[in-house]
Amino acid sequence: MAAISIAHATWQGDLMHGGGKVRPESETFEALPVSWAHRAERSKAHTSPEELLAAAHASFCMALSNGMGKAGLEHIRLEATAEVSFVPGTGVTESAIRVRGAADGLKAAQFKELAEAAKSGCPISGALKGNVAITLHAELLD
Repeated sequence: MAAISIAHATWQGDLMHGGGKVRPESETFEALPVSWAHRAERSKAHTSPEELLAAAHASFCMALSNGMGKAGLEHIRLEATAEVSFVPGTGVTESAIRVRGAADGLKAAQFKELAEAAKSGCPISGALKGNVAITLHAELLD
């Protein structure tokens, strides 16, 4: 059975002068303001669809932790950042993931291999595949 995620959006005005809010059905965070001006120019005052996509893609840590656990690794720690590039008139062009991780006995080569497998197996990567360039940089935590 599918897990369904729902979000709601409101908008008033035209693209250039209007604005709106987005919120998740789960209510795990308050409604967030969005507007074209803030989307194109990036502002700390508003979020954007691309920033929300980046947050979703950074959660690829779930797929990576699954692979690491299946590899028998313990005491897993992961930190990930996803940077989603948006080009007005073109759209989303890239999601660049940077992940740092640690686990008992984990070696750099093994971590890179597990991270690449997670990138391929991550549901958000799958949704982007074929439409958006996905890059990955994986390194061990100090």
